[in-house]
Amino acid sequence: MTPSERQRAIAYLAETRDRLLGTTRGLSPSQLQFKPAPDRWCVAECLEHIVFVEDRILGRLSATVSEPPNPSKRSAFDGTDDELLGTVVNRTQRAQAPEPLRPTGRWPHDRLIPEFEAVRKRSAEFAATTDANLRHHFLRHPFLGELDCYQYLLLIGGHCDRHHAQVEEVISSPGFPRPAR
Repeated sequence: MTPSERQRAIAYLAETRDRLLGTTRGLSPSQLQFKPAPDRWCVAECLEHIVFVEDRILGRLSATVSEPPNPSKRSAFDGTDDELLGTVVNRTQRAQAPEPLRPTGRWPHDRLIPEFEAVRKRSAEFAATTDANLRHHFLRHPFLGELDCYQYLLLIGGHCDRHHAQVEEVISSPGFPRPAR
């Protein structure tokens, strides 16, 4: 990872953290639990999913970079990090989360933000301190194909932004509980 790549990853993780927290901090339990439709996720479920997926990705990244690098492999998005992020963040293509990644109510509502902050702190620390050449380590994504580990680091932020957009859709839905004036 070049110094500019490291800086980009750290900045993107901070930006996506701040966007999500700016939207979700201070929501009431009824706002966190509001579902715009029975088959749609509420804000709490989005938060839980973000935390759970980020923790899994971070674990996979840490395990993968402890193995020998493979500089002969190429990413499905080789040289196109911006295209990868555009694909991840774009919600016109909806995807159903695999069963193991779906929300299950793992944490009470008052733990969702602290859990998010804790996992994001670990992600940012990994981005800031890893000395592995992330461009030579690879993981297969179930929808996107083979990605290098730097792209997976960016994917953490992109995944957060994708679900931040979903959270904003929930909040703008008719019937979303509004504070009394």
